[in-house]
Amino acid sequence: MRLSRAFACLATSLVLAPQAYAGPIAYGLCQTGCNTMAVACYAAAGVTFGTVVAAAAAPAVILGCNAALGTCSATCATVALLAPTP
Repeated sequence: MRLSRAFACLATSLVLAPQAYAGPIAYGLCQTGCNTMAVACYAAAGVTFGTVVAAAAAPAVILGCNAALGTCSATCATVALLAPTP
């Protein structure tokens, strides 16, 4: 009888447990994708990622790469942090 009571408590707690979220994992994967895209964008412009200061004198292509990276990162923060665990 004691075993069945323990099982009932365990089953109830599992049913009432909130859904788990994989926010940090999904966010990290999303950011990795964004950074990979930025590296490819810089490479297409003939520049090494991380070596150009984002100033007004930077080439327009690099500023476009930076804008795309910022948009991608913001999307990751709003979408991937709340992604449910499959």
